[in-house]
Amino acid sequence: MRVSKYSYKDDRLLVSRLKEGNEKAFRKLYDKYSGGIYGFALKLVKSTDFAEEITQEVFLKVWNGRESLDIARNFKSYIYTIAKNLALNILNKAAYDIDFRNQLLYTKDTAVTSTGDYILLNEYEAVKNKAIASLSEGRRTVFLMSREQGLSYEEIANELGVSVNTVKTQMKAALKHLREYLSKYGDLEI
Repeated sequence: MRVSKYSYKDDRLLVSRLKEGNEKAFRKLYDKYSGGIYGFALKLVKSTDFAEEITQEVFLKVWNGRESLDIARNFKSYIYTIAKNLALNILNKAAYDIDFRNQLLYTKDTAVTSTGDYILLNEYEAVKNKAIASLSEGRRTVFLMSREQGLSYEEIANELGVSVNTVKTQMKAALKHLREYLSKYGDLEI
């Protein structure tokens, strides 16, 4: 427990200096946490490219928002929350993009290494499924035909016996609803 308190006090000092624009303080925080953020992101998104992107984005957000950092806030929790939210955005994109989802699913089994990671991934999947289930039946049908089956709007319209414009309208409404739902309920705890 002492190491944790020391680390927290050390982080507070570094964050205080970072707020003043001290690049050395930023570099120390980056060196201390970038490996852990990368590993966390990799376990969530299963892609080294996306894990690197998330890691860089986390620290870019920290640098760009340095003046408004809260010294009293736990820095480690703060950056892991940013990483989690960025990973969630990528996983949400995978829910809507069949090629992207297939890319993530291809490596899914190799990156889950702990029970905690498995639980977190299941929580993300549950939120996504609840979001889809919250759609009206018609919108859910159109959404799943497009995203799960990979059908074009024209193919969906033909299969359902509706116009292409109806399919477009339903998809637009479904995506809006899902974005709002995920924005409201997608914030999981680490």
